[in-house]
Amino acid sequence: MEIPHYPATAALALAHKPLLDEVFIRLQPKVSELTFANLYLFRAAHGYRLTMVGDALVVLGKGYDGGNYFLPPVAGAAGEALNRLFAEGLHLYGADEAFARQHLQRDDLEVTEDRDNFDYLYLRSDLAELPGNRYHKKKNRINYFAGRHPFTVEPYGNQHRQGASALLDEWQRVHSQTGSGSFLLEVDAAREALFMTEKLGLKGLVVLVEGEVKAFVLGEKLNDQTSVCHFQKADPFLDGLYQLTDREFNRLLFTECTYVNREQDLGEANLRESKLSYHPLELVKKYRAGRRDGRP
Repeated sequence: MEIPHYPATAALALAHKPLLDEVFIRLQPKVSELTFANLYLFRAAHGYRLTMVGDALVVLGKGYDGGNYFLPPVAGAAGEALNRLFAEGLHLYGADEAFARQHLQRDDLEVTEDRDNFDYLYLRSDLAELPGNRYHKKKNRINYFAGRHPFTVEPYGNQHRQGASALLDEWQRVHSQTGSGSFLLEVDAAREALFMTEKLGLKGLVVLVEGEVKAFVLGEKLNDQTSVCHFQKADPFLDGLYQLTDREFNRLLFTECTYVNREQDLGEANLRESKLSYHPLELVKKYRAGRRDGRP
């Protein structure tokens, strides 16, 4: 599918999947945004559009605050594309450390770490096995759940769609008063993912209690060594179920991967505390950049 040249753009569509899948296989990205499924599922939330700047393929988007940005070019001559887009006053979001070292060490740019969007990277085996004393509380909560609720874990399939969607409805109801500004957009993306797993190349699990879906988790491979967990929801009234679901995702899926990326915390204090409690191997830094004067 042909991509127009900047300033013309094309709205991200399912037809772009073969192209972007091939691009990301070559790129081997580290940041969680750079999979086709993630871009597609958040295409409405971020207004994702594709364009060619010279021979560079660029994804344009907008933040939750409505501000326009572009992601690091995913193919082609990145430097030339950056020069043009920065010159027109656009801002860059989502550059990893390697990209920042290569392209953003310039006196005319203001470059800032974006802590709220750092990805959390773990050893998959740690989350699958929960070894040692530092995971003692996680294991206790799993044992608490397992001792009170007979359960089964199954690969996510079409037969689970309605049950998982009903669970998402309940999760939305419980969290509707405390959710962030991106709350409803995340719910919409998760719901679409439940109905498009095969088309988007996602894999997942469900936890069934008395035959009902009480938790689900969906993810994919981010690169050859890393899986990424995009969505995880569980009945909020079943203590220990989140911990069990997380363990089973890493124990049963993408076992060929050494690492798992569990995305960012978006600056939410409880989510940050939870992600840190699993002892990340690394925080995958992301950077924002723009012209120092903010003008073309």
